[in-house]
Amino acid sequence: MSAIILFLAVIAVIVGWWLSQQRLTAKPWLEEGPIGDFDGTGAMTWPAAKVGLGVFLAVAGSLFTLFISAYSMRMNVVDWRALPVPKVLWFNTGVLVLSSVALQWAYVAARRNDIDGVIVGLLAGGASAITFLAGQLLAWQQLGAAGYFVASNPANSFFYMITAVHGLHLTGGLVALGRTTARAWRNNAATAELRLGVELCAIYWHFLLLVWLVLLGLLTGWTDDFVDICRQLLR
Repeated sequence: MSAIILFLAVIAVIVGWWLSQQRLTAKPWLEEGPIGDFDGTGAMTWPAAKVGLGVFLAVAGSLFTLFISAYSMRMNVVDWRALPVPKVLWFNTGVLVLSSVALQWAYVAARRNDIDGVIVGLLAGGASAITFLAGQLLAWQQLGAAGYFVASNPANSFFYMITAVHGLHLTGGLVALGRTTARAWRNNAATAELRLGVELCAIYWHFLLLVWLVLLGLLTGWTDDFVDICRQLLR
């Protein structure tokens, strides 16, 4: 249950940050002058792609919440035998952090109309994401070599399923990232369409990073320890 609460808190942070970027706190009725002179006034026009990404992230967040809930309930059954967490997962986590940072770099460069910085950031983010996926496959190989197969234990099944679903989401993101990189390569300037594409990729990568951190905490058990520490501090 504590892992579910933590994950929902992470999702709430993402939604709050995203909404804060949409100027929902603007108060146009307090401004003076023609209405067209102020940002955030008039009809609210969000790009369809951004709205679609928001809906997709909500669905994906709900899916991972269900996985976390099922994991938390199933681990209390007597036949549950936790498997050792491969050390390569910590390396993979660092690589995914670098990938997210690179996408943020590309987004900042796009806002500055620095097309070279955009290309470098996108390529670095894509290469890091591919390295992460390769590392996940290596973790599977190590577990299989040690005798931890999918059907051997419920804990094994959940580990393979959770990491596979997260990897599929990242693979789908790589397709969009590849298209955005190709568009940046063809352009000599950061157009509005390119800036939007880079922003969507960055948001998606940040989401997948936060999801992975929660999943890693669930698999290693440190989410429960973190919640216990918070409870003790609040007493």
